[in-house]
Amino acid sequence: MKARASRQHKPASEDALLEDIRFLGRILGDVIREQEGAPRFELIERIRRLSVAYRARDDATARRSLDRVLDGLSSDQAVSVIRAFTYFSHLANLAEDRHRVRKLAQEMHAGRAVDGTLERALDRVRRRRVRDDQVIEALARAYVSPVLTAHPSEVQRKSILDAERAIGELLGAREALRAEIDLAENESLIRSQVTRVWQTRLLRFARLTVADEIENALSYYHATFLSQVPALYRMLDRSVGAHVAPFFRMGSWIGGDRDGNPNVTAETLRLALRRQAETALGHYLDEVHRLGAELSMSSRLVAVTPALEALALRSTDRGEHREDEPYRRALIGVYGRLAATLLELTGAQALRHQLVEAEPYADPQALLADLRVVRDSLARHHGIGLAMPRLDPLIRAVEVFGFHLATVDLRQNSDRHEAAVAELLSMARLEGGYASLDEPSRIALLVRVLEDARSLKVRDAGYSQATVDELAVFEAARDARSRFGRDAIRHYIISHTESVSDLLEVLVLMKETGLLAGTLDDGAVAGLVVSPLFETIDDLRHAVPVMRAFYALPGIAAMVARSGGEQDVMLGYSDSNKDGGFFTSNWELYRAGVALAALFDELRAQHGIRLRLFHGRGGTVGRGGGPSYEAILAQPPGTVDGQIRLTEQGEIIASKYANPRIGLRNLEMLAAASIEATLAGHARRVPKEFLATAEALSDTAMAAYRGLVYETPGFTDWFFAATPIAEIAELNIGSRPSSRKASRRIEDLRAIPWSFSWGQCRIALPGWYGFGSAVRAFVAGGPGGADGSKGKAASKARAALLQRMHREWPFFRTLLSNMDMVLAKGDLAVARRYLGLVPDRALGRRVMQRIEDEWQATTEALAMITGSQERLAGDPALAWSIRHRFPYIDPLNHLQAELIRRWRRGETDERVRTGIHLSINGIAAGLRNTG
Repeated sequence: MKARASRQHKPASEDALLEDIRFLGRILGDVIREQEGAPRFELIERIRRLSVAYRARDDATARRSLDRVLDGLSSDQAVSVIRAFTYFSHLANLAEDRHRVRKLAQEMHAGRAVDGTLERALDRVRRRRVRDDQVIEALARAYVSPVLTAHPSEVQRKSILDAERAIGELLGAREALRAEIDLAENESLIRSQVTRVWQTRLLRFARLTVADEIENALSYYHATFLSQVPALYRMLDRSVGAHVAPFFRMGSWIGGDRDGNPNVTAETLRLALRRQAETALGHYLDEVHRLGAELSMSSRLVAVTPALEALALRSTDRGEHREDEPYRRALIGVYGRLAATLLELTGAQALRHQLVEAEPYADPQALLADLRVVRDSLARHHGIGLAMPRLDPLIRAVEVFGFHLATVDLRQNSDRHEAAVAELLSMARLEGGYASLDEPSRIALLVRVLEDARSLKVRDAGYSQATVDELAVFEAARDARSRFGRDAIRHYIISHTESVSDLLEVLVLMKETGLLAGTLDDGAVAGLVVSPLFETIDDLRHAVPVMRAFYALPGIAAMVARSGGEQDVMLGYSDSNKDGGFFTSNWELYRAGVALAALFDELRAQHGIRLRLFHGRGGTVGRGGGPSYEAILAQPPGTVDGQIRLTEQGEIIASKYANPRIGLRNLEMLAAASIEATLAGHARRVPKEFLATAEALSDTAMAAYRGLVYETPGFTDWFFAATPIAEIAELNIGSRPSSRKASRRIEDLRAIPWSFSWGQCRIALPGWYGFGSAVRAFVAGGPGGADGSKGKAASKARAALLQRMHREWPFFRTLLSNMDMVLAKGDLAVARRYLGLVPDRALGRRVMQRIEDEWQATTEALAMITGSQERLAGDPALAWSIRHRFPYIDPLNHLQAELIRRWRRGETDERVRTGIHLSINGIAAGLRNTG
């Protein structure tokens, strides 16, 4: 397959990217011709040429010809075409990833300061007259953590990801080659990998298990995190001229997130922690083994410290060939102790046989002590340069990853906690009707339980399996913390937190399982940070009242202070969006962050308790996605303060972290944004008129959104018919069901398949709907108008206010930038193809007309506020990239709609079903952040 530019003007900076895309497209075309035969290749090429012609010249004749060809394909032909265009999108992604690395290197080489780099962040901080020692002090108190989750929007198999990683590495290596023979060899290797990809099925036969999700996540540690997180610290250490205390940590939900997933149990939690420990210790063993091979210095040529000599003697290694090589003997001892640690913690054997009898390390600090002995000896005897390539990154890795690798969060829905506590209370004959109690009565009862040292559990009582399972997870967490360290599990997240009792119930369950020691009125210490998750619009509005009431209870503030003084509060982007729409979700999240920061300013002054906001962001803009750097800087002033956690979900994980260089860049942007937001944030407050306007826009936007989604008769039927939601639910792309309950209610549908479906049909409604109506009403002087005037002057003044908000307010500017990107990836002409799937044609047209009207209003609003009629005018490279992809996504959308039509009318040919599922993969790959 070839690749040509669309009608969008291609920036000169994208020449190398286009060359790579053409190169990979040519190889793919050769592979298709070889594998599928010349007739099938010519069919695919004809479709490609027609699609490019239509997009490049808006050629109606080409469009009609394309439609005829696609509609006339057999199921077998359709699958071949879908595979071809899907694989092209995957290869184009690899070329773009390589180009990102190339452009960054060029910018750095040219000496240009680049946003999102540590260099630019520290420069801005220093211009605020913040000294480097103050930066170091601030980072010592910081906690920045990306948290990997296993939400079902990653549609790629690991086998495909591994092959694509190999292609990406070969493509990167190609740039340094000059000789024709070397270039030919490189092309041959890429061709073999493209053949491997073509012959590897894209789809899974069985739904992913939690164990599969654990292994998929661990692959990113091998590829990126274990090597690149230490590299991030090395960059920062050099920038400030000192060793920065570990503040950047990895988190995970995989194996511990039980909310709506019956497949996550105490056993999967134990599996996740065991495999994480194996991964961390396996990395350390490999690095120590390589280090032993490198540090071959002879004591006859260079002296060592007494501590190093003692470490070498303790190893009991007496190999005659290593008699004068104390570093090697010392590292053999370290290897032996690491191998013993691996065996004790996980039951796994080191790949290389243990050479000496050794005692396991008690904790990571003991391992660090030995590694620092080695480093100190090198430093004292002119060998510090020998520590830099491998020993220093190893020491930093142990500081960051310990023996646990990543902190696993526990998460469960509040109603499950309520049921377990109700059963415990009933069996203990303290309260038989807990579920029917009002909130004050529940609080009073739960506080009494927490002030009583006695357990609620009745020996040999016949508890339900649900309660047994809940308690088992808490018990597994207690044991894991004892085995792997306190950082192995630190947070317990309560989904759908609505009340104070939701938090107290988790404390009661912790008390019953040994995770809370003591009583509220006598020195209680909690092992886990109880973290409420406020998800819906109403929940977000009640976040501060709930937290204020919680901390007003006797003993709570003192307990949290004794337990480390940390309070995580998680904010849900996905469900709040599904509840109230794009603008209102973002605005309520902003308001909640401001109000929570103010509350915890008081609690910090009184009790030393610090707030850490945890942002539950998804891949799509409608679920809080978009560039992380801009998102962090757009947070309300004072809400970061060195403390932030955020989820990384679905295909975004692969996009950000499959390539080590891109992974390091994304890690650097997180760290840089956190430093800037903490130490170089905007000093002045947001003007009151900005806040009042946002509130007014939110009210109107939410009314428009809910008017369509929740108040339009037949909308649910329309959504289930006009999008591939049912077909997405059949895909084996995650261990979690697509709906919380067995219903078709939008309220019960998980936010991930909700957003994913809209992205597939190119409407992406969760990323923009309602904003156009809100702006139109505001400018016209309706809801939100300052004086209700209908005059042109007043309307012009209100429009000018919105334009000023865009220029001066990072929150508003970032929100509009993300909306701009969503609209750039959308296409209503493509979306109309799916209307034929709606049985009620009148309903189909009615709902689609409302969507089109709002789309028009939103694009007009963006043009008025930003001053640009074009999408992504401020990012011409991204605009070109998106437009360039359209000719390769259009046939996938067309065939998806056609095959869904065939499937739903009863054509049960398995090739039809396969084609639908392949098209979902291809469209997701082409649009990238769709999950």
